[in-house]
Amino acid sequence: MTQRTPLHPVHLELGARMVDFGGWDMPLAYGSQIEEHHAVRRDAGMFDVSHMCVVDLHGAAVRDLLSRLLANDVGRLKVPGKALYSCMLREDGGVIDDLIAYFIEEGWFRLVVNAGTAVKDLEWIGRHAAQAGVKVAPRRDLAMIAVQGPNARARVVSQMPAVYQERVLALAPFFGVAGGELFVARTGYTGEDGFEVMLPAVQAPTFWLALKAAGVAPCGLGARDTLRLEAGMNLYGNDMDEGVGPLESGLGWTVVLDGERDFIGREALVEQKRRGGLRRLVGLVLEDRGVLRAHQRVLAGEAGEGEITSGGWSPTMERSIALARVPAGTGDRVQVDLRGRLVSARVVKPPFVRHGQVLVNV
Repeated sequence: MTQRTPLHPVHLELGARMVDFGGWDMPLAYGSQIEEHHAVRRDAGMFDVSHMCVVDLHGAAVRDLLSRLLANDVGRLKVPGKALYSCMLREDGGVIDDLIAYFIEEGWFRLVVNAGTAVKDLEWIGRHAAQAGVKVAPRRDLAMIAVQGPNARARVVSQMPAVYQERVLALAPFFGVAGGELFVARTGYTGEDGFEVMLPAVQAPTFWLALKAAGVAPCGLGARDTLRLEAGMNLYGNDMDEGVGPLESGLGWTVVLDGERDFIGREALVEQKRRGGLRRLVGLVLEDRGVLRAHQRVLAGEAGEGEITSGGWSPTMERSIALARVPAGTGDRVQVDLRGRLVSARVVKPPFVRHGQVLVNV
């Protein structure tokens, strides 16, 4: 049976086109996907991300547990509310999931994991947590709304209880603040500033409609995908998965190998670095006509072949862009096989767009 978020009736009332997304009935768009994309880049848009799973971890050993489970180092989380992005790895270095971890207080961390991986994530975390005496609590009683764009923060703060407004407005990037069951984090998946708001599910429809009345545009999964692609942000299942690790997915910056911390997957990553010749995740800008899509072959001359992992049309740049995993020796030009037609593409370093600004030459 397809699952529904607490905002499902509101999506239907607003005329959203609904699609099955990993077993969830989710809005693809409410009207023009491109207009929704531009609303986020130029003003403020909001996304229902309640299909993602909030997980609270409680116990004296929770910090030690996450030090073992995550490739990034939770030892860096010293101030309450601070967050970090990390991959959770298998022993062979493959990515089980990518997630955000928040330090709430000693003995309490909060994770936000992907919807499509939530079941296996909870099984993996639960197995290790049981050994450490840590309690795992999936918070399906919470909804989650992402509000993104240059005017997003001001619009969200205007709808906050007065007692929280000053603290929320003062949040630094990758920090969160709790107020009762309300938790507001200055994080996102679009390359724009904004907040991700976790709140009781029963309060979500009222909050969503209040934001809409304040000028925040409802946006669907279609715009979320073009925004994250422009921002060079990985999508689990496309740009990395259990068969490929962070070092070949442009996520080496999330892996901390310094020191003696023995996290799951560490030995595999150390061996990959020792062998060398790792593939790279790069950006592509199409120089010919056509649209770049996932799984298209990338020909890099004598370096060999790679593959597009995510691709599509960039509404901001008005051309096709992609993320591609290519051989180590790939130069600054490649060809892409579009149904038997070879087209030229330029290799660039992501992100393509951040904070409304195009960051690569077009």
